[in-house]
Amino acid sequence: MHNFNITRRETDFCGRKLIVETGKMAKQANGSVFIQYGETAVLVTATMSKEPAEDQDFFPLTVDYIEKMYAAGKIPGGFFKRESKPSTDATLMARVIDRSIRPLFPEGFRNQVHIVVTVLSFDGVTDPSTMGVFGASLALSISDIPFNGPIASVTVGYIDNQFVVNPHFNEIETQSKLNLTVAGSESSIVMIESAASELSEEMMLDAVFTGHKEIQKLCALQQDFISACGKEKVEVVLDSIPEEIMNKVENAFGAKIAEAAVIFGKQERQDAFDAAEAEMVEMFSQQEDTDLSPWEETERYYKMAFDELIRRYVRDSILRKQHRVDGRGTDDIREITCEIDVLPRVHGSALFTRGETQSLGTLTLGGGTDEQVIDGLETEYKKSFYLHYNFPPYSVGEVGRIGPTGRRELGHGNLAERALKAVLPDKDSFPYTIRIVADTLESNGSSSMASICSGCLALMAGGVPIKAPVAGIAMGLIMEGEDYVVLTDIMGLEDHLGDMDFKCAGTREGITAMQMDIKISGITREIMQIALNKAKSARFKILDIMAECIAEPRSELAPWAPRIESFKVPIDKIGEIIGPGGKMIKSIIEECQVQIDIQDDGTVRILSPDKESINKAKSIIKGIAVDPVAGDMFEGQVTRIEPYGIFVKILGGTKEGMVHISEMYTGRINHPLDMVKLGDKVQVRTLGMDKGKLSLSMKGVAGNPEPHPDAHREEQQNYHQQNRDDRNRGRNSGRNDYHRHHR
Repeated sequence: MHNFNITRRETDFCGRKLIVETGKMAKQANGSVFIQYGETAVLVTATMSKEPAEDQDFFPLTVDYIEKMYAAGKIPGGFFKRESKPSTDATLMARVIDRSIRPLFPEGFRNQVHIVVTVLSFDGVTDPSTMGVFGASLALSISDIPFNGPIASVTVGYIDNQFVVNPHFNEIETQSKLNLTVAGSESSIVMIESAASELSEEMMLDAVFTGHKEIQKLCALQQDFISACGKEKVEVVLDSIPEEIMNKVENAFGAKIAEAAVIFGKQERQDAFDAAEAEMVEMFSQQEDTDLSPWEETERYYKMAFDELIRRYVRDSILRKQHRVDGRGTDDIREITCEIDVLPRVHGSALFTRGETQSLGTLTLGGGTDEQVIDGLETEYKKSFYLHYNFPPYSVGEVGRIGPTGRRELGHGNLAERALKAVLPDKDSFPYTIRIVADTLESNGSSSMASICSGCLALMAGGVPIKAPVAGIAMGLIMEGEDYVVLTDIMGLEDHLGDMDFKCAGTREGITAMQMDIKISGITREIMQIALNKAKSARFKILDIMAECIAEPRSELAPWAPRIESFKVPIDKIGEIIGPGGKMIKSIIEECQVQIDIQDDGTVRILSPDKESINKAKSIIKGIAVDPVAGDMFEGQVTRIEPYGIFVKILGGTKEGMVHISEMYTGRINHPLDMVKLGDKVQVRTLGMDKGKLSLSMKGVAGNPEPHPDAHREEQQNYHQQNRDDRNRGRNSGRNDYHRHHR
């Protein structure tokens, strides 16, 4: 038996047993922990390269969140039967972990760090993502990797008018008005990701700090763990700018950088920075400096010094002089324009421009077959609303390759989707699949919030009956020591050089989505309160501008949008509607040129741009699903004529009944052909079922022809001649069979 040096702790956390263990699994990683919460379990590892990455000006951190399908007792779908690329949810969770821990590594740290969170068991109740940040922090904290933790995260819901920390997996989706993930240290908040059903700023703040109380318990647990088995941190080389180079660049180019930093236009400002940097490179690359290394070795430090001076001048100008690079006050929003119906033929479109950020929102409506199937660890389900965010290189004036959707695009799209989902109509009243595409055409900060605005305008322009308009705004923070200033509607440079990106979206009634990332160790409740209040004021201003463009959803769908008719049929009739091998429903779809979706509860949705096609398909389906009741009136077609009566198909040809000759007219007629011929449309009333067959009557029903014995004389003669021919063929056939048998 292996003699592992195992450290293990057990505690009760939010109503479930939490087990944390290290020393048994993945021991060659710098740090690893096995965490079991309820009956959900994850393994989290942290590894670090021995040497720093060369010529890199950012911290190379990678976070992977891996869902093993065996964790939920499932076999992966598809041909290869093994897990391939991560799901969207797994990618988003990896992003949450990255955003939470990234600010807590030392400045100038350039060694590669890899965090892997592997879900090993899932009980269907405890969401494994709640352990992601906690596990990453603990694996880093007990390792020899430099890390300024610990931190942890929890999920907060709002169920039955009270906050619930780490609610059960299904409660978040079905019962909660809030889905908040908050990460923090013992003293402050470092990351927020949330969706809400129009909750107030005060409630959102209370939710964040309700979660923070439980986070503090997880941080204390980590401190206990660290004291028991934590390794000594290794000494790593931090990449810092030599002081002499910093002074040289500041003395020679400080004034030019300060001058360029207050140029209003983004491209013009960047051109000025680029020109000054090119001049700097030319100057210092020509100098013979015996005291310092050759230019090839120091070039990147000169460029780093140049960027650091931009950061200092921009931040100092905002913090000390309340002066922003584009001349706005700290609470001012850039100029906004809104336009709808910018594209022909689509189901809804809108162009939202805020300063140098522009988003084109387009709406597409579809049916049940357009729903997105989600197959992860949880039970497979379908999404009827999704928002896709795109960020092409030209939006920032760059040349680049447009490849697969990246983590950033998935994250921004998910935030915008959550913000709009809260105001969508329910499926019963609006049975469409809704797709929004938000194409970023220009970007200079908070394009995700512009996507919310363009998406909302497109929904209203397309006639989707949303509950209320939604707008979003991004807030920023510049903080030095105890001094700070909160900025409204941050632009790209302020986001890049600032300390916080706080995005908030909602209606006039409350918040529908919120996200916060910081670059410092954490922020306080006071700063969050200021940011939320300023965001609310800005949101209302944007909603006013949007209302001038379109105040409420149009009453009619766009002309090119499909129409959907929704109704219910008995569950035991679903099989008949579908038919053997889907033969019946395929024939209806082909005949009527519609899209049909049948739910397990008997809900039928018929989709088509043509109302007549919908009515035709509806009539056929109802004909299959509904047994006629005595007294019901129908129009039908004569399909067969016999001396004793006629056969009529009703309900789109799905049911056939017989009208006896005595039920064709109030008086006596000699032959059915005295009144009708094959193919005629007649009005009938149901009499009921006779020995399992449907009996019909034309007697006294308005809209039927009067008897004319000579009217169909030719048809009668043809009919009698055909009968004689059929009888003769029958006799001849019988005679021939007799002779063959006795030959």
